[in-house]
Amino acid sequence: MRHSLPLFQPRYVIASVLLLISSHLFAQRTINDVMDSTTVNHLLIISKKYGSLSFSGYLQPQFQFAQSNGTQAEYQGGNFGEFTNNRFRLRRGRLRADYMLLTDEGDPSTYFVLQFDGTEQGVAIRDFWGRYYENKWKLMYVTIGLSGRPFGNELQLSSSVREAPERGRMSQILMKTERDLGATFSFNPRWKDATLKNLVLDIGVYNGQGLAGTGEFDNSKDVIFRLSHKPYTFKNAGFSIAGGISMLQGGLNHRLPVSYKMDNVNGMYQMVKDSSASTVNKVAPRRYYGADVQLATTTKSWKSEVRAEVISGMQTGTSTTSTTPGSYPVDSKSVALPYYTRTFNGAYLTFVQTLSSTSDQLILKYDWYDPNSKVKGMDISSARGLSAADVRFDTFGFGFLHHFNPHFKAVVYYDVIRNESTQVSGYTADRKDNVFTLRTQFYF
Repeated sequence: MRHSLPLFQPRYVIASVLLLISSHLFAQRTINDVMDSTTVNHLLIISKKYGSLSFSGYLQPQFQFAQSNGTQAEYQGGNFGEFTNNRFRLRRGRLRADYMLLTDEGDPSTYFVLQFDGTEQGVAIRDFWGRYYENKWKLMYVTIGLSGRPFGNELQLSSSVREAPERGRMSQILMKTERDLGATFSFNPRWKDATLKNLVLDIGVYNGQGLAGTGEFDNSKDVIFRLSHKPYTFKNAGFSIAGGISMLQGGLNHRLPVSYKMDNVNGMYQMVKDSSASTVNKVAPRRYYGADVQLATTTKSWKSEVRAEVISGMQTGTSTTSTTPGSYPVDSKSVALPYYTRTFNGAYLTFVQTLSSTSDQLILKYDWYDPNSKVKGMDISSARGLSAADVRFDTFGFGFLHHFNPHFKAVVYYDVIRNESTQVSGYTADRKDNVFTLRTQFYF
């Protein structure tokens, strides 16, 4: 059918508002969000008869001070240099382009996103995906390309709107860089009076290594399922609730006839070697099971918000780390290394309190990640085949966030990081690795 109406006719504007409405100005709430209506209206750069192109971005300069030189602060924005305990950094510098196309009837048809991240360490693509909306039954849309993986809540929250400077240790270890190459099929009724319009079922298939590697390095894929409910407001009670459950089924293909996993030997758990030719090409499991909930009061002044999430399952890494590898692990001489599989659990709890001035917020956050739930404390030793990769960490964070205007905000934040005491060298007592962060953010 030939198009005959320009984008700016009323029905197109109304459809755009209904499609893109969001509670945050000039920012996407989640990394796979489309532009909100206010943003489109303010940032419309190029318009054509059948679509619109808009731009947004944000910049995060920051200063950090660590408790000691050479602090291992990978999960607070990167490790410090051997003789360094303070630094200026450009944590993120994002520029994003959004293209939106509507049908003649004013329904969403196609959406396209390209986002770059530029810092002092280089420039890289962060998002590069397209979305197609099925409009016959208005039940489904598919997102294809480099996009956020639909698991949990914290992984999907955009860094432009999160109050704490970084995602928790658990989130960063399990799904480093949040994005991955693949496709997600989303089922969500989009007609006005749909009974289940607030329910969303996402089914995604992804490579698995995310942006931590240059490309797929084995035949295993991550299959992700997430059932979530959009915020529902109890008007009489004065609060809203949202949440979801998530599951990931994936793994890594063994290349060696050797693997390691935890087993009970004479009443004590230790890492046990399994040598068998049949191990080659078998899949070392990655199994995640998670649940999350978000509660918030409906007032603007003195608004309170609580976000919580717990994840447990099986994670495959190496002898020295439980982080999902971005490429097949090798040693310093490029010799292939075996995989180590562990049972893990972790969680976070975030509390944000807006003060009487809605420009000010207090932040409290606690998270833990236990990479090996089979052993605790002094049971962790090299004699049992264990290492720093098996040590539990608890992080207590607190801070203050101030919005100077709609385009500039700053947060002061302090992370108190505690590791359990073990028999592993370097982890016999708590490490001196607390980190102070002063971050500013400019955005448009």
